[in-house]
Amino acid sequence: MQLVACAIVHDDPPSTFIADDTDTLHWVIALHIIASTHASELNEPIKSSLRQALLDERWGDAVELWLEVSPYVIDVYPSYELYTQGDVALGAQELQFTPLFED
Repeated sequence: MQLVACAIVHDDPPSTFIADDTDTLHWVIALHIIASTHASELNEPIKSSLRQALLDERWGDAVELWLEVSPYVIDVYPSYELYTQGDVALGAQELQFTPLFED
């Protein structure tokens, strides 16, 4: 098992993004969600602030600002468990320590 950061964008259909950590997740949201927003949808001060935050690589600031003006809701989980095939290999040994096998 490893820890990852996860975001769910509540849209139709919803989008899910997974990254190594929160900073990388902010970059993904900035690139795939914020930067794909049409400039004409934003008022000038917000547009300028978002552009500057992105150009300065302040991904978290851009996400925070964008969420203030966006109709979307994004749930961010900074520490989410990701299980891998290597975890399955240990499954048989782990089972013996679960409540179901207590006697």
